[in-house]
Amino acid sequence: MTLTRILSIVFLLGALYLGYRLYDSVDSVVEEEKRIAQTEARIIEKLQMLRDAQLAYVATNKEYAGNWNELKKFIQDGEIWLVQRKETTTLLDYGKEETTVSFDTLGSVNVMDSLFNTRKYPDFNLEALNVVPGSGGKTFEFFADKVERNQREIPVFEIRDPEPVNPKRQANNKEKALRVGSRTDSSTAGNWE
Repeated sequence: MTLTRILSIVFLLGALYLGYRLYDSVDSVVEEEKRIAQTEARIIEKLQMLRDAQLAYVATNKEYAGNWNELKKFIQDGEIWLVQRKETTTLLDYGKEETTVSFDTLGSVNVMDSLFNTRKYPDFNLEALNVVPGSGGKTFEFFADKVERNQREIPVFEIRDPEPVNPKRQANNKEKALRVGSRTDSSTAGNWE
C-alpha cells in the first residue's frame, strides 16, 4: 500500500465518522424538540382540564379554588346546576320590543360525570391531575385571589407549570412557563393560545 492509499482510507474513515457525528447531533436535537413538544401538549391538556374545573368552581362558589385540595374535593363531590334560560320578546303597541328573560333550574349533575367522563377522558386519573407531566412528580402552582376593577372585586386565578421542560420557557425567571389564567386580570386564557 502506498502512502496516498493509506491517507485516503484514513480521511474516508474520518469523514464518515464526522458525518455520523453531525447526523447524530442534528437527530438528537430533533428528538429532544419532539419530546418537549409532546410533554408540553400533555401539560396543556391538563391545564385545560384544570381551567374547566375552575370555571365550574367559580360558577358554583363565586370565587376560584385557591389550592388543589379545594378543587379536588369539588371535582369529587361538587355538582353543576343545569339551568334553562328562556327569552320572550313582546311587541309593544308603539313598535318597540320588550324582552323578558327567565331562568329555570332543571337539576344538577356531578362535576366528575359532567367534565371528566370516560367518554371524553378515557384514562382520567383525578389523583394525578395536579401533577405536571414529565416533571418527576412536581405539582402545578395554584393562585386565586380577587382584584378590584371599577369598584367591584373580580375573582382571578392562575395555574402554572413550576419547572418548564422547554429551555426557552425557563428564561427570565420562568416568565413564559405554561400557565392558564392571570393574577391581575379576569382572563381564563392559557399563554399557549
